[in-house]
Amino acid sequence: MAEYVLAIDQGTTSSRAILFDHDGLVVSSGQLEHRQILPRPGWVEHDPLEIWRNVREVIGQALSKADVTRHDIAAVGITNQRETTVVWNRSTGEPVYNAIVWQDTRTQPIVDRLAKDGGIERFSLRVGLPLATYFAGTKLVWILENVEGARAAAEAGELLFGTIDTWVLWNLTGGPDGGVHATDVTNASRTLFMDLETCRWDDEILSTFDVPRSMLPEIRSSSEVYGVVEDSSLLRRVPVAGILGDQQAATFGQAAFDAGESKNTYGTGNFLIFNTGERIVHSTNGLLTTVGYRLGDAAPHYALEGSIAVTGSLVQWLRDNLGLIATAAEIETLAATVADNGGVYFVPAFSGLFAPHWRPDARGVIVGLTGFVNRGHLARAALEATAFQTAEVIEAVNADSGVALAELKVDGGMVANATLMQFQADVLGVPVVRPVVTETTALGAAYAAGLAVGFWSSLGELSANWHEDTRWLPRIDAAERSRQLRLWKKAVTRSYDWVDDDVR
Repeated sequence: MAEYVLAIDQGTTSSRAILFDHDGLVVSSGQLEHRQILPRPGWVEHDPLEIWRNVREVIGQALSKADVTRHDIAAVGITNQRETTVVWNRSTGEPVYNAIVWQDTRTQPIVDRLAKDGGIERFSLRVGLPLATYFAGTKLVWILENVEGARAAAEAGELLFGTIDTWVLWNLTGGPDGGVHATDVTNASRTLFMDLETCRWDDEILSTFDVPRSMLPEIRSSSEVYGVVEDSSLLRRVPVAGILGDQQAATFGQAAFDAGESKNTYGTGNFLIFNTGERIVHSTNGLLTTVGYRLGDAAPHYALEGSIAVTGSLVQWLRDNLGLIATAAEIETLAATVADNGGVYFVPAFSGLFAPHWRPDARGVIVGLTGFVNRGHLARAALEATAFQTAEVIEAVNADSGVALAELKVDGGMVANATLMQFQADVLGVPVVRPVVTETTALGAAYAAGLAVGFWSSLGELSANWHEDTRWLPRIDAAERSRQLRLWKKAVTRSYDWVDDDVR
């Protein structure tokens, strides 16, 4: 009898394979980073073939470390960086261009063109999203309009489009030799093309974007058997049975299955998901409406989402671009050398501002500099930027939902930073709670796959696996909290209106 479920977690900076047991605990894992390709300011790309090679290798690492074979694996789940876009030839499997990453801002002229008729909210009642460079749809249009021969090949039915989940699934299940071309509702809801009510591609929107429908994958649920792994793989004949975009997967892994439950993931960016159940709630405060998950033929569960572009990647920037620290972990040590931020606020609008502002014209600023400020203050301001941005998103969630958040469940790489977690509790004024298993993104994909094949029997069984590890309580008073948030919001306004016709 199979004892494990394998999750493939294909993220912005690395690919991982993690093996989970029936208790939802990590048994083994493999991980490889991939290149961040930055051809121009604002452009961010990945090599899809490098990602696929890495996925295969990390699967081998995870199986080898646990000394297991395919016979021990009940199912495979996939989770992925959501809006990152790949277009490839269906006959050869060769991408026509690098994957355009979710952070990439090159499609702003396409956004502006589409927004001339109806503004950035033109399609939001149908798709839950504003027109923005963030989403996959405009990235696909850019490839069709700028890669030589792509438009003609697409119209001839030769090209396939997908987010990274689709790319990995297609390759896992055979590629050009019968690979399954599908995505799940959570990833489809990040394209600008899917009608939230019907969970189907919207032909009118596709026509407006001038995208051939033949390129698009089939939309399926988040938990069902899509196909089996090809025979040449270490996982041959194992069913691929779960797909969730990374933030929805983390929500699922946190067992936030019901309306009113939420989580916040601290990764390359920060993403807060608030479950609204089977009800579609359209935000009036700068949040996105998205699909949270769909299990088989059951009704989809929807969510409000606050997406923040730059949090963990700001720490990487301080390490790689400025050399302020040698490792990401050093940010906490350096921040601890000072008592506070010294009056410094760091707004990391490297790709503009996402939720709740949606200001593509913004760029990063550091304000409040004086001769007193040192490296420690900059490090603390960088950490605090993550907490402040999260506070703004939660303020929007509270306004949209009409219910104040009582506590915040957290996950992702940055939750190991106790200084950040304490400050997060301080500026929110509510407890911040970290679970025992913080690999919730991969765990969510494993849960979706395991449910589909009967490895787990119910959501209740999954909820029983969740256990609290650490809880941070607020330590500052309401007046100090209000002062800090006021200064942060003042700093945010200083980032506005930088990009214009002369600055890109």
